[in-house]
Amino acid sequence: MNNQLFDAIDYLEKEKGIDKDVLMEALEAALISAYKKNFKSAANVRVDIDEESATMRVFSRKTVAEEVENNLEEISLEEAREIDPNYDAEDVIEVEVTPRDFGRIAAQAAKQVVTQRVREAERGVIFSEYVDREEDIMTGIISRKDSRFVYVNLGKIEAKLAESEQMPAEDYYVHDRLKVFVNKVENTSKGPQIYISRSHPGLLKRLFEMEVPEIYDGTVEIRSVAREAGDRSKISVHADDPEIDAVGSCVGQKGQRIQVIVDELKGEKIDVVEWSEDPVVYVSNALSPSKVVDVLVDEADKATTVIVPDYQLSLAIGKRGQNARLAAKLTGWKIDIKSESQAREEGLLIDGNEEEPDDDSYSDDNEDLF
Repeated sequence: MNNQLFDAIDYLEKEKGIDKDVLMEALEAALISAYKKNFKSAANVRVDIDEESATMRVFSRKTVAEEVENNLEEISLEEAREIDPNYDAEDVIEVEVTPRDFGRIAAQAAKQVVTQRVREAERGVIFSEYVDREEDIMTGIISRKDSRFVYVNLGKIEAKLAESEQMPAEDYYVHDRLKVFVNKVENTSKGPQIYISRSHPGLLKRLFEMEVPEIYDGTVEIRSVAREAGDRSKISVHADDPEIDAVGSCVGQKGQRIQVIVDELKGEKIDVVEWSEDPVVYVSNALSPSKVVDVLVDEADKATTVIVPDYQLSLAIGKRGQNARLAAKLTGWKIDIKSESQAREEGLLIDGNEEEPDDDSYSDDNEDLF
């Protein structure tokens, strides 16, 4: 049996990448624990493992005593001097106490150690593989559901999609294929745990990187993302090269590129707008699909007052304030929207200063682009 054990240890080091010294230390600790449990020993023992001879022996540390009161922890002076005449009372001596059937005990302990170490090694490999996928997008298959999570099989591990990370009104069916954003990878006592999301803004960003080559190669840069999952999102993009149409690159010919992303997000509306360092231009673009007459900027409070045509007020604000809210989140500027008539009443708009800025943006409300 011992030869088989050492052969197995060599195999695990070679094939599983488990350090041999770590295995031997774990095996030694397991054998000591097994000896004490099976032979009800509280003595200080050690196990000597000789790989060359394929033997394992147990030694107990005993105190030399003139009168022995505890056979497990003491040895008589007479017996000690038979081993070595130089021993005196109170000396500590190691005595071999290897049981006759210790091979059976060793086999059980070795099996437990090897199984545990293999499991730990496999968990370590899985963790190392998936921890590099944090903040990345992965495709999995829904394997099961319960009241708290939707479980998605990502290949070697099952990831957890919490209710708070699910898209509102999206249905999840077993065996459905799903693209998910990897929020977090943890190495726990129960093994690696992966938490995923369908509502994270990062999912939208990664989908654009997958579908738009210009973003993937860095020609076009995503500057900001604002998302209300399942309903509407805004994303701002920019290209350093003025010859490149950043928004058009993301939309694709007849809207083909963005339509793939919209379909993946179950019809979520997406506004792609041109980023600008000029807050007047950037805020105007961010309020797409509404038109903007003027933007008044308060640099100190990082706030803007946006004036829109009267008939565009409700569009600029959006349903339940969504369009304005997403534009503010996208730009990082506070946005207060006023109609032209209201702005005139408050003296914010002077007649003749009503030229609309260029609308360099895309909204999937623009059906003619599809």
